[in-house]
Amino acid sequence: MADSVSDRMRADWNQRARDDAHFYVAFGGLDQTEEEFLATAADVLRSIEGQLKRLPATANRRAYRALEIGCGPGRLVKPLSRHFGEVHGVDVSDEMIRLARERLGDIPHAHFHTTDGSSLPQFADESFDFIYSYAVFQHIPSRDVVLEYMREIRRLLKPGGVFHGQFNGVAPPGDADTWSGVSFSADDIHAFTRENSLQLLNLEGEHTQYLWTTWLKAPFPRPTTASPQPVIRRITNAYTGDSLIPQRGRQAALSIWINHLPADCDLNNIEILVEGVPGVPIYIGPADSQGLQQVNAWLPDGVRTGLVPVELRVNGRPLCPLASARVVPAGPLVPRIISVTDGVNLVLKNASNTGLVKVHIEEVMSPDSVRVTIDDQPVAQLGIFRIDPRPPRHLLDIELPKGLAPGPHRLQIHIGPRRVLTAPVTCQ
Repeated sequence: MADSVSDRMRADWNQRARDDAHFYVAFGGLDQTEEEFLATAADVLRSIEGQLKRLPATANRRAYRALEIGCGPGRLVKPLSRHFGEVHGVDVSDEMIRLARERLGDIPHAHFHTTDGSSLPQFADESFDFIYSYAVFQHIPSRDVVLEYMREIRRLLKPGGVFHGQFNGVAPPGDADTWSGVSFSADDIHAFTRENSLQLLNLEGEHTQYLWTTWLKAPFPRPTTASPQPVIRRITNAYTGDSLIPQRGRQAALSIWINHLPADCDLNNIEILVEGVPGVPIYIGPADSQGLQQVNAWLPDGVRTGLVPVELRVNGRPLCPLASARVVPAGPLVPRIISVTDGVNLVLKNASNTGLVKVHIEEVMSPDSVRVTIDDQPVAQLGIFRIDPRPPRHLLDIELPKGLAPGPHRLQIHIGPRRVLTAPVTCQ
């Protein structure tokens, strides 16, 4: 089965690489320039580079070896190569590897390899300090193949090595193929890391297409002396850094700042109880120069407002004295349009040259009540998808009316019988 899946992936991605590699890799515009293509990686680079702080600060970074799974034409390898003495990229597509070698021919410590589509036998055990992957596993149509890559990640990481990668946390609407591949839930990631003795340190974006996770492969020797008592220094809002945490919504997450967190703590053995009710731990950060670490969790549903007690437990046992978080009422939901782009050329803002449009809307609680018009004409809705349950955020795919004149128009999002949101859109 793996061979047939790999053959399909190779054939489809070779064709996409020949048609327009920049478009299929970056999900942006057609016929992007080199500068536009590399610029699409800015947010992903920040996410990946933020995890490099988990590697020992005193080590010689030029001795580090890194691996990208699904490197495509080298969009991420190029800027990330400055952090490592040696970086490797693998891809199932021969054509993508050819493009990567052309693009990065002037970086002698960057190396590219075509894979069999599921395993990495060309690399020895414990070969890499850092492994990363973005927008790759979401395109693989077989869970078995993705799981094989996950096992390979564990095999290839050195002790103390870090993996940071993205999975699709939303099941595709139809059968999986080489574009809309299989999905993995937060529970799947918890189970895999637990069963494979990997520390789970980051798991954000649950129930979204961008489920990011960070794993650490590290043995923990028994301490020879008594460890200092963990101490919570403060509790803040995980997204704003201030002391007020709304009880629901996109910012309903707390950060616990703690000294002397045991080295073997991870998202599989830590509990965060808010007035006795479990929250959802999503992140454990590296220690700073003072040994202070950040532990983030979503508040449990229905938490009351006011000063509420917060307890940290590890392996079922209280870790330190309780602390308090200040929970405040959440503001009202305010439906709004976040963005309007062409349905194919996503870099075209508030414009369309294909007759298709994507509209992101937030804080609409009844998406079934949504309808769309343009200049008061009905618009064909091709679908509405929930892409993030927290704000909540939805994506509308629409088709503009045939024969719509070039130039500016008014897009209208009707929510129920009364509310109308508007945005400009230009037909090209």
